[in-house]
Amino acid sequence: MRKVIVTFILLSMLTTGFLFAAGQKEASPNAPTSLIVSSRLYSPASEQKFLYDEIFPEFEKENNCVVKFEILDDTVLLKRAKLQSETGRVTTDVVIVHNGVMDQWIANKYVEELPVKDWPGRTFSKAFLDSIMSNGKTYFAPVGGDVYLLLANKKALKYLPAGVDVQNITWEQYVDWAVAIANGEGEGKCAVTGVPMKSLVYMYGGMFLSYGGPFPVINSPGAKEGWKLLTKMHNAYTPTVMTYDNVTAPMKSGEAWLTVAHMARTGEAYRSNPSNYVIAPAPRGPKGIGSIAGVSGFGVPVGAEHRDLALKFIEYMTRPDIAVKVARGTGGFLPPIDEAIDVLGNSPVDEVIKKGVLVLQKGVVSGVPGSAYTSWGAVKQVYDDVFKEMIIGTGVYDETLIDNAQKKIDALKK
Repeated sequence: MRKVIVTFILLSMLTTGFLFAAGQKEASPNAPTSLIVSSRLYSPASEQKFLYDEIFPEFEKENNCVVKFEILDDTVLLKRAKLQSETGRVTTDVVIVHNGVMDQWIANKYVEELPVKDWPGRTFSKAFLDSIMSNGKTYFAPVGGDVYLLLANKKALKYLPAGVDVQNITWEQYVDWAVAIANGEGEGKCAVTGVPMKSLVYMYGGMFLSYGGPFPVINSPGAKEGWKLLTKMHNAYTPTVMTYDNVTAPMKSGEAWLTVAHMARTGEAYRSNPSNYVIAPAPRGPKGIGSIAGVSGFGVPVGAEHRDLALKFIEYMTRPDIAVKVARGTGGFLPPIDEAIDVLGNSPVDEVIKKGVLVLQKGVVSGVPGSAYTSWGAVKQVYDDVFKEMIIGTGVYDETLIDNAQKKIDALKK
């Protein structure tokens, strides 16, 4: 069994590729080709192990190759693409990048058009077409889609307001539920990511979408309606919520009973013991179910050494049955291919995926416009500061605070 290796590459090495390539003797004509895949997705070692053990071997056998998978964040991937484009020394065969930066890859001509019309049974989700395409051409094949879902410990159900359906719950009902739990248990049991610059901007941003507000505007009429409601949750969050950088652990341990979070995080807790939880779409507002939706995508760098093999790899990874297998084994991400939905069954992980599909297809969704700002982390911080001051801090709605927060976000626009 192959060991999973997460490769950390210094920026000074960006144009040189892997160290083992330097000074290497000419390979045997029958030696396997090394296909270099550089990805921002699947950073957990368990997810990479699954890919190496369950997904890559069939492709490697069919194509006499070895897939070499490395994890790099989007910033490093873009910097390396720029350097390799300028020098003409392209050491990566396939990239997997976030849809928030795809426009930069396309505009700078770092990736080539994909021959998706030659790949049958590949109808990519409409929600992501604006990211992966430009001028009618497809440059990325989507993978690892995600939305936000509700997860509740069954212990919380005794506090559910009468007549409320968890599968069709409104934000007003969700807030009343969270408050009832806190009153009944003597402390809050709701979870969000309180650690700065994590997921709070998406958790609350999805709520504001359901009230008709655009993302990431923090003071739209819809957002203000959301903030007014959220102030009722002053005491509804767990006492340790400001230490959470991920809601999975507190939901699994029972420290928290209720959350609306990234489907891979809610899915991980749910799948650990499905009998303990109820999973559902995110709550709805007047405009429907709001959610931030993200996706990553496979691309082939212009000038890739093993271009033809790279295209075969992307075709393989986006086959509906493989896409579902990858989604099941890597946290329950959405397979963003319409034909893949028909392959789903009734397992716990499939239940997570189905809930996500429902949100994606019927909800009010928005991508992440990170490239429109000088620092997306700073945008996140603005949301975090309002949460800390107005929700955890005072519990009193402050419109001036929200309006000033929007000025900070506006100042970050490029």
